[in-house]
Amino acid sequence: MPKVVVGSLNPVKLDAARIGFEAMFPGENFEVSGVNVDSGVSRQPIDCAETLQGAIRRAQNTREAKPDADFWVGIEGGIDSSAAFGGEMVTFAWIVILSRDRMTKARTSGLALPDKVVELVSQGYELGDADDLVFGTSNSKQNYGAVGILTGNVITRTSSLAQAVELALVPFRNSGLYPIKENE
Repeated sequence: MPKVVVGSLNPVKLDAARIGFEAMFPGENFEVSGVNVDSGVSRQPIDCAETLQGAIRRAQNTREAKPDADFWVGIEGGIDSSAAFGGEMVTFAWIVILSRDRMTKARTSGLALPDKVVELVSQGYELGDADDLVFGTSNSKQNYGAVGILTGNVITRTSSLAQAVELALVPFRNSGLYPIKENE
């Protein structure tokens, strides 16, 4: 049974990895576990590049912590309010998956955040804490997240992350179409 280790103990991230791997490789069973590792970036990454760097470091640090696995997964949520998003603050996550010879990545879709949440994040709150204050929830980042709150759980944090895990697994499922690059 292939071992998948996620660089987090957050149950949402563990479930997303399990769902994504099982969806992309039907009939295969995966042993999914987590380990607490540092992302090497701020608690609240504030742009696309920092968020991606956090996911890469999580995957790398997970591989160092649990070298006997088959896959190492880094999931990092972030925000960005650059010109690319028309100045709106958007939340999303990067997924990075490592194997012994390959690194792949994908990103969730983005969601514009409401002004009250943006104000708190701009004051230095982490997104999950800002969501909890604005929406009267508790520990939303380990449950439905901003996307779940704002869509009425039509899209949950787990389903959003699982889809990005599935997208990051495309090169593994179609390895003939995605040759391994020298720098991987």
